This record gives sequence, C-alpha cells and structure tokens, in this order.
Amino acid sequence: MDGPDQIGPDFGPKRTIGDRVRRTIHAFTTKDGLVGDYDYAYLFTPRLPFVKQKRRSAPFFGLEDKIPVLLALLLGLQHALAMLAGVITPPILMAGESGANFGSEDSQYLVSTSLIVSGLLSAIQMFRLHVYKTRYYIGTGLVSVVGTSFATITVATGTFSQMYSTGYCPVDSDGNRLPCPKGYGALLATSCLCSLLEIGLSFMSSKLLKKLFPPIVTGPTVFLIGASLISNSMKDWAGGSGSCGTDPSARTLCPSATAPHALPWGSAEFIGLGFLVFVTIILCERFGSPIMKSCAVIVGLLVGCIVAAACGYFDRSGIDEAPVASFIWVRTFPLTIYAPLILPLLAVYMVIMMESIGDITATCDVSRLQVEGRTFDSRIQGGVLGNGITCLLAGLCTITPMSVFAQNNGVIALTRCANRKAGYCACFFLVIMGIFTKFAAALVAIPSSVLGGMTTFLFSSVAISGVRIMCSVDWTRRNRFVLTASFAVGMAATLVPDWFSYFFTYSGDNHALEGLLQAVELVMANGFAITGFLGLILNLILPEDPEEGVAELESSDERRDGEVDGVLSERTGVAGSSEGREPGLKA
Repeated sequence: MDGPDQIGPDFGPKRTIGDRVRRTIHAFTTKDGLVGDYDYAYLFTPRLPFVKQKRRSAPFFGLEDKIPVLLALLLGLQHALAMLAGVITPPILMAGESGANFGSEDSQYLVSTSLIVSGLLSAIQMFRLHVYKTRYYIGTGLVSVVGTSFATITVATGTFSQMYSTGYCPVDSDGNRLPCPKGYGALLATSCLCSLLEIGLSFMSSKLLKKLFPPIVTGPTVFLIGASLISNSMKDWAGGSGSCGTDPSARTLCPSATAPHALPWGSAEFIGLGFLVFVTIILCERFGSPIMKSCAVIVGLLVGCIVAAACGYFDRSGIDEAPVASFIWVRTFPLTIYAPLILPLLAVYMVIMMESIGDITATCDVSRLQVEGRTFDSRIQGGVLGNGITCLLAGLCTITPMSVFAQNNGVIALTRCANRKAGYCACFFLVIMGIFTKFAAALVAIPSSVLGGMTTFLFSSVAISGVRIMCSVDWTRRNRFVLTASFAVGMAATLVPDWFSYFFTYSGDNHALEGLLQAVELVMANGFAITGFLGLILNLILPEDPEEGVAELESSDERRDGEVDGVLSERTGVAGSSEGREPGLKA
C-alpha cells in the first residue's frame, strides 16, 4: 500500500471483493449510482456574450471518490477528445511525405493502432502495479494518460531524409520517395532499444533525476521541440509538406495534382481553411462551455472538416475502401536497428522522461494530492518506469514512443474530476475509436490545410510548455548564461537544420565510422538535442555564485509571500479556485 496522500477526504478502509461487487451492482441499478445529483448543465452551458450568468462550480471528485456512471462516461469521453488530436497527429506525420511516405491503408492502420495502444497503455499508468517484494511501482495511479510523443517527430523526419538520401529507403527514377516500411521498422526497433534508458533511469532517486535534468535544461529543450514542429505545420496550413511545399515558386498543385480541389501551394483557400480552424479554437476558449473548452482543438478540427467537405476538399475513396475494423499487428514492419538513430533517440527519451516528471507533478497538484514526500516520489518513480515500459510496448505494437500527456491536467482542473473511473472510461473510448477503422480513415482524409491549422496551435502549446518550465528558473546571471549558451546553437540548428550536413565528407568503406558520422549529423540537425546536451553539461560544470544566489533567493521569497494565501485557497479546495489555472511544474 502506498498510503493516502489526498488532500481532503482519505481513501477510506480497504474494500473486499464482495464490497466492490455490491458497489458495482448499486452503480448500475440505481438512479443515484447511474446519474447522481451532479449539475450536468455546468458542463454544457456556454459563456454567451451580453448574457448575465450565475457563477456555478462543480463538486470535486477525488482519486477514489464515488462518481455516477453517466458522469464518469461523459468526463471519460471529454478526456479522450482532449487528447485525440495529440494521439493522431504523430502517426499521420510519420506516414506522410516527410516520413515513411505510406499509402492510405498503412496511414489508417497507424492512426487506428495509435488510438488503441494509447488507450491500453494509459490504463497501465492508471492501474499502478506494485512490483512484488520491492519498493517499486509501474504506473502513477493517477489519471495519467499517454499518447504518441511529439518529441519523436523532428528526429524521425530528419532520419527519413537521411535514409532516402543514402539509399536505405527507395526512390523512383525521378527521385521521388517511395513507401519505406523498412525505415519505419528501423525506427520502431531502435526506439525499443533506447527505451531501456528510461527504464533504467526510473530506478534512480527522483531527487537525483531533478538535479541532473532541472528546468534550466528541460525548458529550452521542450521549447525548441515545439518551435521545430511549427514549421512543418505551417507548410501543411499553406497546402501541404514534402514535395508539395518544398518549392512554392513552382506553383505545384497541392496536396497532389490528382487530389480533389487541388490548388497551388499557399493559395488563399488553403490559408482560409486553416485560419477557420484556428479562429474556432479561440472562440471555443472565449465562449465555450467547460466541455467545449477542453476539446477546443477537436471542435476547431470538426468545423474545418465540415467546411472543407462542403467545398469539395475531401477524398472519400480511402474512407470507402477502409475495412470496418482493425487492431494491433494487422500490419507489421521489419524490425532492424538503425545505428545512426540511437544517439538522437537517447536525447528524445531524456526529454520524454523529464516531460513525464513535470506532467505527473502537475497531475498530483490538480488532483489535490501531495507533491512531496515518499508517496509522491513513488508516483514519480512508477510513472517514469511505466512510461519506459509503455514506450517499449508501443514499439512492439508498431507505434513510436509514448509520453504522458499534459493537456488532460487542464481537463481535471476545469471539470474538477480527478477520478480514475473517468480515466478508465477515456481508455475505453480511445480503444473503441481505434478499432473502427472508418473513423481512422476519416482522420487520415482530413485536408492538409485543415490539419495544419490545428497542429500549428497544438505544436505552439508544446513550445509554450517549454516557456512555462523556464519561468520556474531563478534568473541569476549564471542561469541566464547557461540558457543563452545552450539556446545559441540549438536555435540556430532549428532555423538552419542543414548547417552541419557538409562538416563530415567521409565516403570510405568503414561502415561503422559512416554510421557514427550519420548519427552525429542527425543530432546536430535537431536543435533540441544540441540544447539539451549543452544545457546538461553547462549546468553541471558552471558553479553558482553564492552571493548572487542568496540575493535571488531573498527576492524570490519576497515575491512568493504574496502568493501564500492563493496557494492555501487552492489546497483547501475553495470553489472555482483551480478553474482557468494551468498547473505549473514543481521544482
């Protein structure tokens, strides 16, 4: 037992199997168990302009509190919709022209499998399995959902470019990329191998991990991941990426000459569709109900899809040809280790691990659980170990590495529900969405400009998460120097990714050396990896100025004095105190 750590009501006595059976029967056979007395109108009431509305607040449902079945299903669906865009975006990009260049069938399979695997592996994090006769756990025991990591996208796109240029992946006589299942299988196998790093680090002390990877290292790294992804999403916004967006002056028809309603790259129609999605997301945040706010990205995507379908931008052929159902391993890929990818993926896993620590801390915070002490440390350890294992299992299930998602913390804060039953319902909905392939086929058929409007907002939120992490840093001269030095080369590599491509010109027969040089080129082409490595080294070797540190600590204490009452009100659960507040990272 890990002991109660909830602020407020205790978990209560341990229940027997008979008690659980009786509670289950009561939940499904009585009005109180099915519906309860919850104010459901709170979830669906929008904030209309010029209309005076009564302030209302929902009750808070803790980790193990009793919750009506209908409410658990509604909030579970809300969690699933909030993470839907993040789950489907990486496989769509991995299978696109900047990735393995798959056809519609493989793309649909990857989207379906990503949803299924996300649902199944999220349940592992929530279940919190105790490792027999040890002090270790697998999972957090919180509403910690996992989905395909954005951090892998930048490394994967650079890797596929290298694979096509070196002949590892095939091209036709005109130099156009052909589908590369071998390259995607190499990405999966290498990610499985590198996941052992996170599994091994999970057995270290959480305090030591935070010392090695503090916000001064992880903040700029996460920021550059988001910044590098935005460039690809903006190309999609303008009509498409890959060969479509590489030479806008050629006025190539996008997304292809045979696509419905094909237009030149950068056409006003494409820009307008993406802008419609972006504006809809903003309107949902301003006027939407609580359930619309947390699903604003999906609402924006839905509005964009409706307009695009009405104007003839959709290609129905993939939807019509898609099978009714799918599951894991319907399609497989040859697993091989691609040595140049090892170093970049090790950097990715360090980022994923530190993202997980920050997101788990934030989840404890909004769930009104302790963010210090032995139980909290065990949740961090279990979350990191669980994330490493889910990354390994995801690779074996033909999906790229997983990470703990942060956006669901906003759902918890907004709906005031941190109950695991709602989390399990979210897992159920994700699996159902993935099994029915027509749903995945419709997602794959979304026009590039609509998808670009959504992913631009989504990837910008990743960059802002990095800014939020950096805001927790004390801005001493030494810390500013570390950030400046690590940012300098990392930001430059993000803006000019091919700056290091001609540094090594080796062309001999030493394949081991050639693979090492290719690995170095991949690392140097990814700004976040350079920033992470530089920040880690500089943070360890540069000493803190004692006098400056004391002065900064005193000024920081003065700033925090005015915040004590607000923190105490949040901890005691004053109605509405956590609404609209994005959980921060606890150092």
